[in-house]
Amino acid sequence: MEENLKIPGHIAIIMDGNGRWAKKKGLARTVGHTNGAKALQRTIEACKKFGVKTLTVYAFSTENWSRPKEEVDFLMKLFLNYLTKQSKKLIENKIKFNVLGDKLRFSPEIQNAMKKLESDTQNFTEFTLNVALNYGGHAEIIKATKEIAEDLKSGKISVDDIDEKLFESHLYTCGQLPPDLIIRTSGEQRLSGFLLWQSSYSEFYFPSVHFPDFDEKQLYIAIQEYSKRDRRYGKV
Repeated sequence: MEENLKIPGHIAIIMDGNGRWAKKKGLARTVGHTNGAKALQRTIEACKKFGVKTLTVYAFSTENWSRPKEEVDFLMKLFLNYLTKQSKKLIENKIKFNVLGDKLRFSPEIQNAMKKLESDTQNFTEFTLNVALNYGGHAEIIKATKEIAEDLKSGKISVDDIDEKLFESHLYTCGQLPPDLIIRTSGEQRLSGFLLWQSSYSEFYFPSVHFPDFDEKQLYIAIQEYSKRDRRYGKV
């Protein structure tokens, strides 16, 4: 590894292009999602190898429920399979698992699997995997605002208590550092509601590769690009 390579502490990825990858190969979209899950596992392993401490991935947005029912049903099965069959591997590798998003819309079976995996891995500190499921940046900010309003109404806090630190304590990412680098695969150059509050000083990288083809080499290229950036956080 290059000596001057700067390793992001937190990488976030919008895993885009599963469907286009499948269409390009004349395959069903579900095959693209299956291969996207395999790419996620490769990415986790590569992040750990490079010394990244946190990986956050955008797996299912609040808008994705409007996709065809067959595709949504397949994704639900894929999520449940990951939560149950991958749990042993995550525990063996001491990976802390978190779900970012509103869990209540998922089936009781998926909700229970989420809660169990979060509980079984909560004490791990070496590496964190955040999976954004039924997540939307607008919805997250509204959730935080409502919770703060309730605390204000009940007298738990005063108006003067409201600052960035308090607001962040009501986000799904409470207690975590913001992403240093956000990657969106498949060439699209937008956030689509991903980590809107947390991304204010993140660096962005938009490779053209579809996510099922994302691998250690692609991650390394992204980190190389990140290393060239001069992060000033509004300063000179």
